[in-house]
Amino acid sequence: MTPVPPVIHPASIEIVVPAHNEVARLPAGLAALCGKAATLPLRTAIIVVDSASTDGTGRLVREWPPGPVPVGLLRCEQPGKGRAVRAGLLATRAPFVGYCDADMATDLSALDQALRLLAAGDSVVIGSRALRASVVEARNSAARRAGAAVFRALARRIVPGVTDTQCGFKFFSGPLVRQAVLPLRTAGFAFDVELMANCLRLGATLTEIPVRWRDMPNSTFSVRRHSVAAMRDVVSLWMRPAASGAGEPAPAWHPPLHIARAPADLTPLPAGAAQ
Repeated sequence: MTPVPPVIHPASIEIVVPAHNEVARLPAGLAALCGKAATLPLRTAIIVVDSASTDGTGRLVREWPPGPVPVGLLRCEQPGKGRAVRAGLLATRAPFVGYCDADMATDLSALDQALRLLAAGDSVVIGSRALRASVVEARNSAARRAGAAVFRALARRIVPGVTDTQCGFKFFSGPLVRQAVLPLRTAGFAFDVELMANCLRLGATLTEIPVRWRDMPNSTFSVRRHSVAAMRDVVSLWMRPAASGAGEPAPAWHPPLHIARAPADLTPLPAGAAQ
């Protein structure tokens, strides 16, 4: 893996974008994310994780023009969205971190609410397309809808109460998620379920927020190629605690009591200040 270039000003929030052969869709998505990040009240940096791409995704990110929001590149030689997100999250140092999909299917206006909740002390904030206030434009086939229903039923056994484990918009307390992602073993699309379960095991609470979500063309998730593996992974996660012993003590993690206990660089930028 290639190192992430240093950020001149320490970032208060780092956003990971996993990208596998996204040279066609990434420019628009990354431009939108940089534009939105430049408006946030905290210093922001972006880490694109090139997930074993063969189409020039890495070169595109290396040549990304400098701007107020730094964009770093991390190369992950082994494919798999779970591997890419794990590598990206472990490379972060900021007190707040998160990840979103390269196609920006989730409208980036959700960043404002996610950041407010994190600053108020919430430790995990995730987008949910299942909430009544969400607006979802989907073109799913009957087969994909049926498969998604089965997947959700299985996922609820592992992370009870979470209505949508697979929305690619999740933000966290940095110290929490770096601890939760360390033992992550799911390499594919079901990794979100394991990550949510690890966060809960560490004592975190999950807050779901409504999102505007649009089903983007040319998704890297294929029902035909990936659904069986995703189902297998979530069944494995369901069975794993019984096999390994659920009484194993969790590592110590304590959420901050309030924003004043967070690092000093969480001071919002003055209005109009450059990142």
